Amino acid sequence: MLDISHLDHLVLTVADIQRSLDFYTALGFQEITFGNQRKALLFGRQKINLHQKSEEISPHARLPVCGSADLCFIIETPLEEAVRYLNRQNIPLESDIVTRTGATGNIRSIYLRDPDGNLIELSNIE
Repeated sequence: MLDISHLDHLVLTVADIQRSLDFYTALGFQEITFGNQRKALLFGRQKINLHQKSEEISPHARLPVCGSADLCFIIETPLEEAVRYLNRQNIPLESDIVTRTGATGNIRSIYLRDPDGNLIELSNIE
C-alpha cells in the first residue's frame, strides 16, 4: 500500500485558457505561469493546470474533454456571502445552499459551472 499525503495538482482541459483564467481568478484563485509559459490556478498548496483542448501536454488523460470535471473546493467565506458575491459577478448558481458529506464530515455547498461546463462545488465545513 502507498502512503498518500495530499493532492498536488489536477488538470482541466479547457476550450479557452484565458476565459478559464478570468473565471477562476474572479473566484479567488491565483493565476500563475510555469514551465514553458503554461498557465495554472493556485489555491492553498495545490494548483489546477490548464490544458488547451487539442493541445494537451503529454502524457495526458486518455480522453481529455472539456466539461467533464466535478470539483469541490472548501472556502473560508461564508456561503451566504459567497452567493451575494457570485450574484454581483453574474455567475449563475445551479443550486441553493445544500448539506452534503465531504471528506471529513458534513459540508454546506453551492454549485455553479465554469465556462466549460465543469461542475464547481463551493463549500463550508460545518
